[in-house]
Amino acid sequence: MSHVIYEKMTCSFPYSFICRVKIGEKVCQLCCSPHELQDMYGYQGMVDGGDNIVEVSWESVSSILQVGGTVIGSARCKAFRTREGRLQAAYNLVQRGITNLCVIGGDGSLTGANLFREEWSGLLEELAQKGKIDEEAVKKYAYLNIVGMVGSIDNDFCGTDMTIGTDSALHRIIEVVDAIMTTAQSHQRTFVLEVMGRHCGYLALVSALACGADWVFIPEYPPEEGWEDSMCVKLSENRARKKRLNIIIVAEGAIDCHNKPITSEKVKDLVVQRLGFDTRVTILGHVQRGGTPSAFDRILASRMGVEAVLALLEATPDTPACVVSLSGNQAVRLPLMECVQMTQEVQKAMDEGRFVEAVRLRGRSFENNLNTYKLLSHKRPDAELPKTNFNVAVLNVGAPAAGMNAAVRAAVRVGITEGHKMFAVIDGFEGFARGKIKEISWGDVGGWTGQGGSILGTKRTLPAKYLEKIADQMRTNNINALMVIGGFEAYLGLLELSAAREKYDEFCVPMVMVPATVSNNVPGSDFSIGADTALNTITDTCDRIKQSASGTKRRVFIIETMGGYCGYLANMGALAAGADAAYIFEEQFDIRELQANVEHLTEKMKTSIQRGLVLRNENSNENYTTDFIYQLYSEEGKGVFDCRKNVLGHMQQGGAPSPFDRNFGTKISAKAMQWISKKLKETYRKGKVFANTDDSVCLLGMRRRNLVFQPVAELKNETDFVHRIPKEQWWLKLRPLMKILAKYKTSYDVSDSGQLEHVAVHSPKEAETGAI
Repeated sequence: MSHVIYEKMTCSFPYSFICRVKIGEKVCQLCCSPHELQDMYGYQGMVDGGDNIVEVSWESVSSILQVGGTVIGSARCKAFRTREGRLQAAYNLVQRGITNLCVIGGDGSLTGANLFREEWSGLLEELAQKGKIDEEAVKKYAYLNIVGMVGSIDNDFCGTDMTIGTDSALHRIIEVVDAIMTTAQSHQRTFVLEVMGRHCGYLALVSALACGADWVFIPEYPPEEGWEDSMCVKLSENRARKKRLNIIIVAEGAIDCHNKPITSEKVKDLVVQRLGFDTRVTILGHVQRGGTPSAFDRILASRMGVEAVLALLEATPDTPACVVSLSGNQAVRLPLMECVQMTQEVQKAMDEGRFVEAVRLRGRSFENNLNTYKLLSHKRPDAELPKTNFNVAVLNVGAPAAGMNAAVRAAVRVGITEGHKMFAVIDGFEGFARGKIKEISWGDVGGWTGQGGSILGTKRTLPAKYLEKIADQMRTNNINALMVIGGFEAYLGLLELSAAREKYDEFCVPMVMVPATVSNNVPGSDFSIGADTALNTITDTCDRIKQSASGTKRRVFIIETMGGYCGYLANMGALAAGADAAYIFEEQFDIRELQANVEHLTEKMKTSIQRGLVLRNENSNENYTTDFIYQLYSEEGKGVFDCRKNVLGHMQQGGAPSPFDRNFGTKISAKAMQWISKKLKETYRKGKVFANTDDSVCLLGMRRRNLVFQPVAELKNETDFVHRIPKEQWWLKLRPLMKILAKYKTSYDVSDSGQLEHVAVHSPKEAETGAI
């Protein structure tokens, strides 16, 4: 029998994953007595036993996917810190035949779980000596298996790129920042925002990246001596450049280089006294812990839940307690205590003033964030900038995607820092051919990070019919390199430009593509800029639609998503929204499957969950259209449920970019521009740039754990050009999980499940080439 515990603080993430996947075996959930709500959570429920450990059914965890916090409660338990408390907990577990624990919490909770596991055999022997259990029970329940998942909004646990709940907290912060920016611009104010992070500055750092903050204070990277002068100079310079607002973000645990606290009030007083700016302080507090979980957190929690179950099923008495982690886009298992010890080493390094070491121990993702922020936030004086005499053009191609502007901003500012002259092309390749190209400066891209759509303008037009005109413009403006930010059209465009090199020397320059499309259909990358924002739009809409059905029972909703022939949005949206089915092009379906789905929903209407949700990719089948499926469900469900349909349309392309898309767009674009600088140096000969090899036309994509530059010519074999999708797509492996969570009987591919690895401390060089 297995047992699920949530211990310590709450965060916004769905809680349905572990119990749903474990259905079919005995799964237990901690709950609380109606009279003692606070004391019966977490380990306390395990110590108290009785009605605080209950078996859950499938319906018990239905309709909670979109609920923030934790429905089974959470608390710190003093009793569990004593041997007597753990002895009682062991007795309560043995009484119910529980020998597998999934513990979701921070390093303290997971350390306690590991200690409990180490003491397990001794606790059972003590219980037998006291006559509470017999010898047969000691033998039968001789081993306790433990797997941990990290639930923390602070993202302060070493060994994982993201903890469950962090992305949702970032959503809360960015929502507030975006709202504050409008009033700050109107009144020419400076705002000091205090965010959570007593011992870890992740939230403050990524929020600063995502909103283009003027200054950020975090515990791991204290400002240098004299920071007061430097900050005030920067704020003054920004105002002098007609910037109407200043944003300063302070982590609650921020310190200076002498380990003295830097508070939001202290920063405000400094700005008022030295500059006389109208300054306000906003402390976000527990707003960051609440709210609906983001799509990223729902999917992450579901993936981690599956991995946790697999780890428990595969565990042996010799297997060390492990924690399920995320590395890039890969689920991994790491020894629990190695992660805990490294997390404690970070705090020790900070206490001793070894801040460079603390940043390195935080991991590649944290160090990448910090390096990127330093690169983009502070413009060096023109006299200190190198002069390369290279001109680099940036353009958007294809449909607009949220996060494109963040990518352009990063490209322009990194390019200027590298010493290049940056040019912006308006309206894609068509605008390029018409000479709509202009030089763009550091200040021109200020405030672009949080804006949706494409400020530069973008079109789907391919370059083939404009090759001569584009070559003329590149010669006229002496363009030495191209960065193309866009979707499948951008990929096709680079292939066409590469093929035209034989005829036009102007195209013999380094060219790089940064994938940006809501469809996430670009080969060579697990993720595209804009897909996360679209996914959140779909998830939010599905939540509202489900809520609308709460008063009207027995209703099924058919929802059509975008994506062309790529089913990413439909499949992942279904997983994040708790849908009953998702129809996609990649997995062909027929009338028999449609009928089976109707019958499945008919059975569901007999339970207490009397509503259904079905997603359909827009091009999943030319005959089984959204209207057809709506009419089929309406007819076959007559008398059992009624049906409604909703076509989401272009709302999936709009809106402010999500924190993930802002961060991803910023970092991937910065890395692409650094690659361009490297290639320009390599290909500059005799006063001219000449690059005509395949590896000088690349796509930068996220592949499992790392960002990888791949020649577009090599990606042709991986591409289905007819349907504009990659031949292999990683997310299809999650499709069975969506079906399992919808209570369909299907097999789950465990070949890709994580093997136990060791926590590695990376070198500074690895941080440059590592994960997002």
